[in-house]
Amino acid sequence: MEPHHNSPPSTAFHHHHDGGAGGACVNCGGPTAFPSPPPDPNPNYIPIRAPAVNLPPANNREIIMRTPVPQSQRVVPLTPPYHFQTPVKKIHNQNDIVQFQSSPTCQNFLGFVVLLSESIRSHKLSDPCHESPVVLAIVSVLETLSVYVDEIPLAPQSSRYGNLAYRTWHERMSCDAESFLLQFLPPDLHSATVELVPYFTDSFGNSSRIDYGTGHETNFAAWLYCLARLGVVKEEDYQALVSRVFVKYLDLMRKLQVTYCLEPAGSHGVWGLDDYHFLPFIFGSSQLIDHKYMKPKSIHNKDILENFANEYLYLSCIVFIMKVKKGVFAEHSPMLDDISGVPNWNKVNSGLLKMYKIEVLQKVPIMQHFLFGFIIQWQ
Repeated sequence: MEPHHNSPPSTAFHHHHDGGAGGACVNCGGPTAFPSPPPDPNPNYIPIRAPAVNLPPANNREIIMRTPVPQSQRVVPLTPPYHFQTPVKKIHNQNDIVQFQSSPTCQNFLGFVVLLSESIRSHKLSDPCHESPVVLAIVSVLETLSVYVDEIPLAPQSSRYGNLAYRTWHERMSCDAESFLLQFLPPDLHSATVELVPYFTDSFGNSSRIDYGTGHETNFAAWLYCLARLGVVKEEDYQALVSRVFVKYLDLMRKLQVTYCLEPAGSHGVWGLDDYHFLPFIFGSSQLIDHKYMKPKSIHNKDILENFANEYLYLSCIVFIMKVKKGVFAEHSPMLDDISGVPNWNKVNSGLLKMYKIEVLQKVPIMQHFLFGFIIQWQ
């Protein structure tokens, strides 16, 4: 899957620029008499949110094309003695990203995401699957968190984005997080909550910024990965982790986004895949591999969307985007429109896996918030 990009619109401003010594004009690229200031060799601040600029990421298409398709990898289990600790941030710059990318930790985590994708391959969400007591307990927790939304009314405010009542919801969720986990953790792993709780509470957005993005979604995947490392969930649970747990998580996040008007964290604007999510497109494209009738171009068929969005994550994402964004689909979601021209779902899935590695796991503004401890180790 190699999405192409339309050219960004030219600037509407008329401007004057001179030839001669100096840098390039910021509007047209022509020479200017005013040299550009030198870049700061030691920037002290990395923005929490990547700038939402409506420009296609430079050279990313070529980078994604050259990237090998991530392969599945069985989760490496932890064995006693355990040394659980409060997880901390370790990624601060691009050098840290390079170290993380080459580590067994990153390879195993990404391999786990691929395993989840493979577990749902060619399956509808309603297909029967193994549902362990742990899976059912996690689903129950997510349902409880959804009830919290119903119980916490919106705060009166004039601002369109970021209703302050979300902070009340987030505080209640955080306060109850440890008790939620103790419901299904075996007694010998109760001490693991010191590591598990931070991943869990960071999965639902940031309470101070009142935003949510792919970094928070990655935290939820990391939390599931932690449970797999501890043996709390096993490989036979993976299909249910997608079709039961992740679906319930996605429902909750959409409810939070719509109810409390969460801002997109680190959105790429029109040139991003989606304002909030990435993983449901990976899992959803896997569901549709080898489908007899539905092809990538089927996202433009309203009858298909209406009848099958409840069974296929990819289609449900398209329906949700069309509900919250007005106008021509190709204009507000050009990347998804490009992907619809890919010939088959296998190519879509492998392309999205490569894109997830490049656009999420290799981005400092996203991964600077990722946590490392005893379960997910910095290597």
